[in-house]
Amino acid sequence: MIKIFLCCAAGMSTSMVVKKMRQAAEAADVKAEINAYSISAFETEVKKNDVCLVAPQVKYKFAEFSKRCEEENVACGQIDMMQYGMMKGKEILQQAIDLKG
Repeated sequence: MIKIFLCCAAGMSTSMVVKKMRQAAEAADVKAEINAYSISAFETEVKKNDVCLVAPQVKYKFAEFSKRCEEENVACGQIDMMQYGMMKGKEILQQAIDLKG
């Protein structure tokens, strides 16, 4: 089971990306728990997950979040703007899996 959280501004568009990622995980028989949270929930959620993916609209927080994730042994990456905009759930899921190693 891989636990993934997407960090975003408000969660609206990101919730649609999460839905696509969940569909991709189910289709590939990957056991995954995938959720989206606003940047204000980052500290609460970071310890509960294996991977943090930072949405394009909050990429300015990536350096800060990446450092904090490293302290908690949580993988961290930025979601590609094109993949995010096109809601490529399969590709974003694969990014999270690759980050976790």
